[in-house]
Amino acid sequence: MSFGLPPRLEKLFHGILLLGFIFAGVLMVMLLSNRPARATDGQNSLVVLPPSLIPPAALYPTPIILTPTASPVSKIFPLYQAPTIDPLDPNLTRCAPNAVFAMPTQGVIAYLWDDSFYPGHRHTGLDIFGGTGVGLTPVVAAYPGYLTRERGWVAALIIRIPSDPLMPGRQIWTYYTHLADRYGNSFISSEFPPGTTEVYVKAGTLLGYQGNYTGDAASPAGVHLHFSIVLSSASGKYMNELEIKNTLDPSPYFGIPLNGRTAPYEQVICENGNQGT
Repeated sequence: MSFGLPPRLEKLFHGILLLGFIFAGVLMVMLLSNRPARATDGQNSLVVLPPSLIPPAALYPTPIILTPTASPVSKIFPLYQAPTIDPLDPNLTRCAPNAVFAMPTQGVIAYLWDDSFYPGHRHTGLDIFGGTGVGLTPVVAAYPGYLTRERGWVAALIIRIPSDPLMPGRQIWTYYTHLADRYGNSFISSEFPPGTTEVYVKAGTLLGYQGNYTGDAASPAGVHLHFSIVLSSASGKYMNELEIKNTLDPSPYFGIPLNGRTAPYEQVICENGNQGT
């Protein structure tokens, strides 16, 4: 292919084009190698992200409030600061006066509902990074309901809420996962062993602690909680949490914008908008 340039410039231009194609090919291979795998935790499968796609806990040595100008990262990805929660304190912190859910843990909400990690992917919940080591950051029930832990679940719990507080009469579920270390040593409270079914828990009940379990010990996640709100099937069973259509936007439940497609570009802070159970 000739571009009508002098011979020496023509060769230089062809060389630059060739380097560009090589770089694009290498980049494509890297992106494809980082596609999430899937692991099974009982009856539900979990999205397993490579560590390169999940912020490690070392990025957040302590839970801090970031402003839009505090870091270049905060200008690219909206990060949210959840308040500290004492699981023994009945006065749970909510992010706004109209929030019906209490925050289930503390840390930075680095990934929102309906965020995308790769083309075609839609994240079904919130990923909250506590900024600590495994087994240290408490996870509590965001709303009262009936807790189930399937027999094969190492790191996950689900709580049935018979009547959605925002749509009375509709049954929903709240799902909590990654509550184990990379090897599958569970951080779930001993009060909820595998096989637990329909045990009533109050809002603020200690469920366990954040971990980094993915089902692959060689590829742990950053220490965090994945939290989602799951719809109920016609038979009354929770639906497949991996599909975005089976989950709900958590924004109205927490009173702050948590939708990855519509959340504001600037920093949003979860402050003590209301207290109560």
